[in-house]
Amino acid sequence: LFQENQDVAWLDKIDRRYAWIKRQLVDYEEKYGRMFPLEWCMTERIAVDFCHITRTELAKIMRTRAKEIEVKLLLFAIQRTTNFEGLLAKRFSGSTLSDVVVKKAESPLASTNPFLEDETTPETEEATMEKSDIEKPQRPKVLDNPFHGIISKCFEPHLYVYIESQDRNLSELIDRFVGDFKAQGPPKPNVDEGGAVLPSCADLFVYYKKCMVQCSQLSTGEPMIALTTIFQKYLREYAWKILSGNLPKTSSGSSGLTITSLLKEKEGSEVAKFTLEELCLICSILSTAEYCLATTQQLEEKLKEKVDTSLVERINLMGEMDTFSMVISNSIQLLVQDLDAACDPALTAMSKMQWQNVEHVGDQSPYVTSVILHIKQNVPIIRDNLASTRKYFTQFCIKFANSFIPKFINHLFKCKPISMVGAEQLLLDTHSLKMVLLDLPSIGSQMVRKAPASYTKIVVKGMTRAEMILKVVMAPHEPPVVFVDNYIKLLADCSTDTFQKILDMKGLKRSEQSSMLDLFRQRLPAPPSGVENTASLSLVAPTPEQESSRIRKLEKLIKKRL
Repeated sequence: LFQENQDVAWLDKIDRRYAWIKRQLVDYEEKYGRMFPLEWCMTERIAVDFCHITRTELAKIMRTRAKEIEVKLLLFAIQRTTNFEGLLAKRFSGSTLSDVVVKKAESPLASTNPFLEDETTPETEEATMEKSDIEKPQRPKVLDNPFHGIISKCFEPHLYVYIESQDRNLSELIDRFVGDFKAQGPPKPNVDEGGAVLPSCADLFVYYKKCMVQCSQLSTGEPMIALTTIFQKYLREYAWKILSGNLPKTSSGSSGLTITSLLKEKEGSEVAKFTLEELCLICSILSTAEYCLATTQQLEEKLKEKVDTSLVERINLMGEMDTFSMVISNSIQLLVQDLDAACDPALTAMSKMQWQNVEHVGDQSPYVTSVILHIKQNVPIIRDNLASTRKYFTQFCIKFANSFIPKFINHLFKCKPISMVGAEQLLLDTHSLKMVLLDLPSIGSQMVRKAPASYTKIVVKGMTRAEMILKVVMAPHEPPVVFVDNYIKLLADCSTDTFQKILDMKGLKRSEQSSMLDLFRQRLPAPPSGVENTASLSLVAPTPEQESSRIRKLEKLIKKRL
């Protein structure tokens, strides 16, 4: 019966084996059940013997006809077999297994059974594998079925068929995502709810959960490790093809803009590189990458739960989490570069202005208005689209400040020579930019939030340095000792290059500069505290007082305007 060469022995007719033994057991109990003491568990012993023989025979026939095993056939056979094992558990106690099978079935018994966990969970549950899903008393539940794996263990060497099938399915799924994105385009800007997470990522993780639950029912050994490798492969593909692959590309340069056109510029939109849709898409990809990062971490935890204890160490999705972190970082960098590049022509205009010819201090210069305009155009869009990922909006603000402020200072050094009035105008402009940058996180928002301290600290430190540079430029260079000490006090910069730039801004001749540089080098070794330094500070004191009245006037003017 069910010999290897019989048609009825193959997997597609596996039901017949189980139907046959059920009939035999019923027949046996009717005829001979009362002949043996109950504690001998004769019916169970016959069933267990049938299981051992069946497992050996199935293993043999599958080895012989391995090429004929298709994934649907394999899953059908496994399902019917596990159903039969479940039936045995309901009918028998498993007491006859204590010295026979438990050792063989030790691996599956020690693992979790996801179907026990997911029986009460609706299919439509959230794709994210919430920690609340994790039921800690799962392991005792598995022991409720002592027959688990008694036959189905023989399918494990052939589960590569299932893994290969999932590889193909996931490859098709990724291709479908790529096609859908091309056909439907990016998600529509959704200001009310923040950046839209791409729906494809939820579909991917729902499919992952289904695979994981299914595979852990089939085996909690090596096949789970193989499935994890497949998961890793397609997490990376999703990150590259769907996320990174759809980030807008930056166009190089804005050579079409001239200084004159910029200074006359009213709207400023021609300078910005990314459209509203592109900015929203970048934010959407960033939000999706964050979702994937968090869910991949939860996926790793769930896989570690499902797999045999001895294999837990081999499950590590850190590389994939790093890939999603990289997508987040690249997205933020793109947003920063876009705003930064939009401000570049304004800074170039600043450095090209004839600051020695400025005759009176007026309102803020046109280049400042241009920078503020670009900030007001970009930042509210980015903030609204990153409303659900506030920490990454803060990162954007910090990275922009860290990029823009040093660039502003570099352009400040290019403003040479500068008259006293020119320096005052620049100081007013710098103060205006400082106030706008401090307000940047909540600019254009009805709900004003206090900017994060980490961000405020960067802006205050950077823009205060810019103000100090201008204050040094405004200070008279006679007597030279006072000027040098004043520079060291205000800027605390020991670089001769920076000092040289300040002298260039003041418009000093080369002969004057060389003696000033010699003096600067002599004053540098002076310790930060001591008699000599105290004396030099007392010499410096009149200089800030000389300029304090001018600065007070400037600050009053700024306050009135604000």
